[in-house]
Amino acid sequence: MTKRSEAKYKIDRRMGQNIWGRPKSPVNRREYGPGQHGQRRKGKPSDFGTQLKAKQKLKGYYGNISEKQFRKYYAEAIRLKGDSSDNLIGLLERRLDAVVYRAKFVSTVFAARQFVNHGHIRVNGRRVNIPSYLVKPGDVIEVKESSKQSVVVLEAVALTERDVPEYYEVDHSKMTAKLTRVPHATEVPYPVHMEPNLVIEYYSR
Repeated sequence: MTKRSEAKYKIDRRMGQNIWGRPKSPVNRREYGPGQHGQRRKGKPSDFGTQLKAKQKLKGYYGNISEKQFRKYYAEAIRLKGDSSDNLIGLLERRLDAVVYRAKFVSTVFAARQFVNHGHIRVNGRRVNIPSYLVKPGDVIEVKESSKQSVVVLEAVALTERDVPEYYEVDHSKMTAKLTRVPHATEVPYPVHMEPNLVIEYYSR
């Protein structure tokens, strides 16, 4: 499991945006960055700076994925047919921890990574504990029987701050989810504007 090197709210502060749309984000109160220089005025960012921020924001949103792993997603995205930006988002949305988060089995993407890592999830009846496992459309993701009534799961299901996207079929009574299709970038319900095209530009420099 990739160790999270930064607190999730510090990522929010550094980006200057509430990237997960969480009510407790400090950006809701302070829109400037963390640290003693956080309130310093910033000049207009360069093209490189804009691309870098877009990459950091998208990478951070999915649980602060490691740079090595994120670069692999880029390489796969440009190898696949079709729009590279859509391909990149499609790969990220197919991550098992992203699916668990989207299905509202847990409240945060960081909790989803831990939930998968600790063996609480089955894919097509088989236990999978790799957060980066790529789910295919039609795969059935299920919370294992002994974890279905856990407080973490029940609290997440009750959250009203986000909805399950329409490209999933989710049954919270059975704690099952199915990815019906790989979404386009414009369909993914990000709380803030994501720019995967700039991420592609960043890596293709």
